[in-house]
Amino acid sequence: MSVAVKLSDAGMAVFDLAASSLRDLNATLQALGPKTNETAWTVLNPRGEHAIAVGITAPVVVSIDAHGGLLIVEGNAAARCGISMKGIDIVVKGSVGHMSGFMAQSGNLVILGDAGEALGDSLYEAKIFVRGKVASLGADCEEKPMTEEDKAILAGLLSQAGSDAPVESFKRYGSARTLYHFHVDNAGAY
Repeated sequence: MSVAVKLSDAGMAVFDLAASSLRDLNATLQALGPKTNETAWTVLNPRGEHAIAVGITAPVVVSIDAHGGLLIVEGNAAARCGISMKGIDIVVKGSVGHMSGFMAQSGNLVILGDAGEALGDSLYEAKIFVRGKVASLGADCEEKPMTEEDKAILAGLLSQAGSDAPVESFKRYGSARTLYHFHVDNAGAY
């Protein structure tokens, strides 16, 4: 395995996908232990790859220097951003494509731009915060009231992402919980 990890002037680990494979990146990040001191990562040249930075269990922040990625996306994210999230937080500073948040189980997806069609389709307990327009909601996704806890979560994530967008400019979406257990009256939504 030839892995090209360099340190930036600020001490951040920089991984260039033009020099190493996506498999090497994911293996490197997955190998980090819970007490790692390598907590800040930047990924360069993602070139539209899917499944960047998957399977991370260590407390690290991964910034993707391009359109698309995991945790902090500096631009737009493609379709199905945050698919099947399991406890991760994603902040997209642009817009997301269709079916983003599909089957997201837990964590938070923050979208500063617009969301494509079928947002949050088959959503579980993840929370989705959108500042822009939503083309349409997916099966079992609905707008929810923004609680004080939600506002605090969102404010913290925006701060970590370096955004000064006001919390009040976002709407929150979550599961309507009609797909949790099969019921014949909901068969058309499956």
